[in-house]
Amino acid sequence: MPTVQLPALFPPAVEKSLRALPVIGEQRDITYYGTHAQNVLNGPQATGMGFWSINPYTGCAFGCAYCYARYTHRYVVERAAAADRLTGPLERDAGAIPPWLAFERHIFVKRNAAVVLGRTLRHGSEKHTALIRGDSIVIGTATDPYQPAERTFRITRQILEVLAEHPGLDIVIISKSPLITRDIDVLSRIRRRSRLSVHISLITLDRALARRLEPRAPTPESRLRAVRRLSDAGIEVGVNCMPVLPGITDNPRDLEALVRAVAAAGATRLAAGGLRLQHEARKRYLPFIAQEFPHLADRYQRAYAHSHHLSDRYRDGLRAFMARLCRRYGLRTRTYDDEPENSEPSSATEAAPDPQLVLPLTM
Repeated sequence: MPTVQLPALFPPAVEKSLRALPVIGEQRDITYYGTHAQNVLNGPQATGMGFWSINPYTGCAFGCAYCYARYTHRYVVERAAAADRLTGPLERDAGAIPPWLAFERHIFVKRNAAVVLGRTLRHGSEKHTALIRGDSIVIGTATDPYQPAERTFRITRQILEVLAEHPGLDIVIISKSPLITRDIDVLSRIRRRSRLSVHISLITLDRALARRLEPRAPTPESRLRAVRRLSDAGIEVGVNCMPVLPGITDNPRDLEALVRAVAAAGATRLAAGGLRLQHEARKRYLPFIAQEFPHLADRYQRAYAHSHHLSDRYRDGLRAFMARLCRRYGLRTRTYDDEPENSEPSSATEAAPDPQLVLPLTM
């Protein structure tokens, strides 16, 4: 029998509107879209990292000039365009603004993340087995899980509630936001049954400088208060001083003040690493330097002309300097360069720094 072509139930414009990603919130020049994720727990083979990762949102409203994760936004938009799901500001801006800017203007909210994670972690599943054998889960590798959207949508908290039901996990959370202290109750439940550490990102104590570098991120003081509250609650907390920005945040006195403040707030460890500038991040960061720090523009262009990272001399000096500071203030330390994420720090971490390599360093 011949196939009968049934007429469409709705006009084409209505059909498209039903497929489109719904707008679920707006904030000044930021629009939030609801999405339904197929998967929220990304394995080491997919990411190339030595751990599993969860990102409750795609895109980040904090707008940090140096953010390395801006490239991730393009893939979400491309998939939505292929499925004819773009509409409104998202459709208008898809070809009008670059992905690195869309990253902080169009935020995708994974509304079903907790449900998908719960299904993924059913007892006996392949992923669950890998995790209880010791693999780590890191929340917030490509977008801040406690960015402003979390106040309304609470996706990160829902994810933590799921993780609290599964003992024997190793969980790391990375954030710039003191909003994480809202969830001390569920973090405490997780800590009783699994390994848990929180890493607060902080690259400067200078409030005015932080506002230039991280326009919508919480103030340095509020992050230090979050470190104290988490520590007082018995939650292991460290600080990520990453990235260290050459000529901007690498003054030796400023770095020592930061390490001292971090230790006084109750942190137990500090991780540091120099600025990496890969493709999309470069498009945002170098024009930012030309505008905000024009005296550094030529140096940055030369320093990153042939690589996404700085010279061995700079990185070796930074590693040694930060290790010495952390020993002085009783913090465990880790310096990230271009080593695999799960490798041991090189012996240079413990070496006495050559006075000629101690900051300020040449790029």
